[in-house]
Order: sequence, then structure tokens, then C-alpha cells
Amino acid sequence: MKDKVREVYNQLAGYYANEADQTGLYNSEYERPAMMAQLPMDMKGLSVLDAGCAAGWYTEQLEKRGANVTAIDLSPEMVHAAKKRMGAKANVLCADLATALPFEDRSFDWVVSSLTLHYLEDWGKTFQEFKRILKPGGRLLFSVHHPFTDIELLAEADYFSTELITDHWEKSGKAYEVLFYRRPLSDIFNQTLKHFAIEKIIEPKPTLKFKDLAPESYGRLMKKPNFLIIQAAMK
Repeated sequence: MKDKVREVYNQLAGYYANEADQTGLYNSEYERPAMMAQLPMDMKGLSVLDAGCAAGWYTEQLEKRGANVTAIDLSPEMVHAAKKRMGAKANVLCADLATALPFEDRSFDWVVSSLTLHYLEDWGKTFQEFKRILKPGGRLLFSVHHPFTDIELLAEADYFSTELITDHWEKSGKAYEVLFYRRPLSDIFNQTLKHFAIEKIIEPKPTLKFKDLAPESYGRLMKKPNFLIIQAAMK
């Protein structure tokens, strides 16, 4: 599973670096505005981990708000793309969120993880590490696929289980097989609550620009969310 995720995102790195910001409405006009709205406008002096940075869009936005950003990703090609985007403005490295992270205790004020955690079957170790590296009063902000939407991708779903899903994406005229996990809403909440205090639960809505560019998709998202965002704090 991990090797397959790494390989497909190595292949997708060019798309994320060059096209996703302009053509990926589910990112640019749906998930990203909702995530960024939860973060302080002025992050000067704050240390932030971009956990699952892809080609570095969040890394760049966090740095523009004044944060000292460290960005990590499983995919070497995504890390290469993020380094190219950021230059010396951020520390970008390969790391696996399923294992011990290469950071000292109490290193970060925020951990921001965009659409990444659903690639992990077990969140226990990951959340333990997030808690270890966050400072007292630190916060975790993450987004994942909404379980009510993902379940429709399975012919015979077992809602209360964590299930592996194989989805098929078409990007820039190429087909990709993407694997990730769907878990019940109660598990998402309870796994978070084992380590953090949940402050906000957001089911985002698309922007009006999304409506102008893709009215049918906009209508669907206004009736049924694709993503779920959680903000949590150190207990």
C-alpha cells in the first residue's frame, strides 16, 4: 500500500506542481479556502509542520503568512517539486507519517495536514507523533475525505470498518489508480479525541467561483460534502 501511494504521487507530482492550482477546483475553490480560513492571518514567529505537503501549495501560503515552515511528504518527487517552489524559504524533506518523525519534542505550534491522513490505515502512531512534536497549546488542523462520500465508491461497503478503496483519477489526460482508506465518522472523531481536544468540525462548502466554473459539481457539493476538516488542540 505505502509503495503504491508513493509511486502514484511520484507520477502526479508534475500535475500538482504545474496544473492543480489552476484546474483542480476541489482543491483551489473548495478544500483550500476552508482550511486557510481556520489559520491565523499573521503567523509570524510560529513554527508549522506541513504534513503531507505534496508540491508545496500550503507550504508557500503558510510562509507568506510569516510562519517558519517545515514540510514533509512520502513522495520524493513531491518533495522535489516543493523544494523547487520554496527554495530556501522552507525546510522540505521526505518523511513517513506512519513512523517516528525526525523532529524534537515540542517543536511546532501548528501541524497542518491537507487530504493526507486517509492514506494511512492506522492513525494511532501518527497522532502520537503529532502530539509529541506540538508545543503546549499547539494545534492540529487536518482534512480528509468525507466518509459519507467515500462509502459510495464501494460495491459492498461495511460502514463500521476501515476499508481500502481503489479510486481512478484522470489528470491531464492520464489515468491513475489511487488507493486510500475509508473509516467511519466515529473512528475519525474518537482517534482524534484520544490525543487532542476537538475545537472545530467543518464540512466545507465550495466558493462562488466554483459555482461559476462548474455549476453541476457545485450543486452536488452543496447537498453532500466531499471533505471533512477538523481543528484540534493539545489537551
